[in-house]
Amino acid sequence: MRGRSKARMSQTQAAWLLLAPFLITYGLFLVYPFFRGVWISLHDWNLLAVAFNPDAKEFVGLRNYERIMWGRNIEWGLFTRPFLQLLGLVGLAVSAILYGMDRLSRFNAIALGVVSLLLVVLAGFHPGEGGRWFDRRFWPTVGNTLVFVSLAVPGVTISALVLAAAMNRETRAMGALRTLFFLSQVLSVTVVTLIWQIMFSPRQGLIANITETFGGSPINWLTDERFAMAAIVIATVWWSLGIAMILFLAGLQDISRDIYEAAALDNARGTKAFWYVTLPNLKRTITLVVVLQIILHFQVFGQSHLMTQGGPNDATQVLVRYIYQTGFRDSELGRASAMAVFLFLIMGSFSVIQFIVGREKD
Repeated sequence: MRGRSKARMSQTQAAWLLLAPFLITYGLFLVYPFFRGVWISLHDWNLLAVAFNPDAKEFVGLRNYERIMWGRNIEWGLFTRPFLQLLGLVGLAVSAILYGMDRLSRFNAIALGVVSLLLVVLAGFHPGEGGRWFDRRFWPTVGNTLVFVSLAVPGVTISALVLAAAMNRETRAMGALRTLFFLSQVLSVTVVTLIWQIMFSPRQGLIANITETFGGSPINWLTDERFAMAAIVIATVWWSLGIAMILFLAGLQDISRDIYEAAALDNARGTKAFWYVTLPNLKRTITLVVVLQIILHFQVFGQSHLMTQGGPNDATQVLVRYIYQTGFRDSELGRASAMAVFLFLIMGSFSVIQFIVGREKD
């Protein structure tokens, strides 16, 4: 008995010893900075002042969070932010329809409905008569980020899935096409934004030339408030296709051909086979891709910073860029840390909800 217990102890010690380098690195570079950021968010922390005098900071509790999220004489109204609230209402309808079609369990339908309802409610708050937000740019920036994510994530997911399904063949041509579509993924954000700035140029851009060829007038994509966000989304979808496509290809190749043959006997071919065989078997892959894309695109910075500088009129100002400006340009590190914590909670919430909604039934 003692020999067995000693063997178990030695195995446990060996396991901890092997895990120690990872745990130490994870703690130093991820866990500690996170809690340090939370601690900074509870202070009035001027970056330059604290750099010269470590005591030049004041504990203010949740005041930074109040400054970024609230204001004076705040009211609520329906369709205050039409896009976000309409998106929430669509989510409520989709959750009810899918539950009625037995495509979602009760728990998943409730989870999706709660998120959609929160979007309708939270987007409806606005300053009343004589009121104002303490930080007038914060919520519009959050709204821009949500709009970007709600366009980019489905764009990348659907495009990557269609491309993967089209190239799920073992031929030399398909191998070359996979490489071509993946090449954009290896480019840096600087190169990507430079390419698309030229593409969107109203004078020499390819899109402008095509538009003029068909008798249209070139669009000022990057300086027009109506099109600037769409331009960033298009560039991002093109840039982000590679990894999502590879993941979908791996998922498609993991589906047994026997399943398709059995489905063909029931007259399930083409679109029916894709809908009733391919998509259900890709459920976990779709969940993985969507969660990764949500986390990635909530942290969008380079495209907005380099293509439009957050303009025009803050139409493409996103949360990470605003955090950067608040912390390093305005030296308000406490307020910037509060916004970073808020962003972390949003990404975590969306990821958890996506895992809940996308999990398989027992």
